[in-house]
Amino acid sequence: MSFAKAQELLKLAMMATRRSGVSLEEIVEEWGCSHRTAQRMMEALQAAFPQTESEDGEDRKRRWRIHAKAIAPLLTPSAEELAAIATAISELEAQHMTAEAAMLRQLQSKVRALLPPGAGTRLAVDEEALLEALGHAARPGPRPAISSEVDAAISEALKGPFLLRIVYRKRTQDKPSERVVAPHGLLLGVRRYLVARDMAKKGGGLQHYRVEEIYSAEVLGESFELDPGFSIRAHAEKGFGSYESAAEHGDVVWRFSPDAAPHARRFVFHPTQTVEEEANGSLLVRFRASGHLEMCWHLYSWGKSVEVLQPARLREMVHGHQREFDALP
Repeated sequence: MSFAKAQELLKLAMMATRRSGVSLEEIVEEWGCSHRTAQRMMEALQAAFPQTESEDGEDRKRRWRIHAKAIAPLLTPSAEELAAIATAISELEAQHMTAEAAMLRQLQSKVRALLPPGAGTRLAVDEEALLEALGHAARPGPRPAISSEVDAAISEALKGPFLLRIVYRKRTQDKPSERVVAPHGLLLGVRRYLVARDMAKKGGGLQHYRVEEIYSAEVLGESFELDPGFSIRAHAEKGFGSYESAAEHGDVVWRFSPDAAPHARRFVFHPTQTVEEEANGSLLVRFRASGHLEMCWHLYSWGKSVEVLQPARLREMVHGHQREFDALP
């Protein structure tokens, strides 16, 4: 058996350890193979793991299962997988998602505890080399200070979902005030925004609360229903960054100079963007979003290499602030 086939067989065995087991249809979908090939793969699995059990479900589909302990000795994680966990922890911490980072760190400890004797040292050396090459700990740049207590409370409330009592200060307020909100999601960016509905405002829509301006947060025991049809991904696409404004939302068109076009083509400025190359080599980027100020911050880094065609308000905001830079973002 080739190494690649052995890897596929082990992957199939892991699928079979799920509570629902694995069916021939799922094998066909996972590997994009024929039904006959899926049958041969299952025959190979049963030959390699005699403890494989089969059962016909209520849907009349046969499913095969293997107890996880039967293949546990074969599931030693790779250095790449351990490095991926460490990188994910660093990324979560960089986004101030300390509660999620702590849980992933606990999982990391459990995985390391299950390593076979003798494998830990070798994997640790390889993992360290990978992490050094990835530079996962090097996350330069300014960022708002966040309270770990507030972060943990937001995380717990979102999982419920539970109502959240926060002490929050708007930019226009001299002192913070208390309010009870129904959290729907979290927008990550230069700043983090809690997307929530103020329970005191009957019929009010979702609002954005800057997390660094939340002085304290307490999870309440009362749950609530999320707004019907709400999607944090769709909501995030309304903004260029983490800020969203219905009044600003509209068509955005930028033209990058021929010299900057190859570099701009490698950027994803917005999930809804389309690009068009002009005859002179310029690149037009179009999308729909709001957040003119965050757009200005990003456009400044491109200097005179970019021209704002739409909206007119954004064009006015960047006018006179373009500079000649020696490098592009």
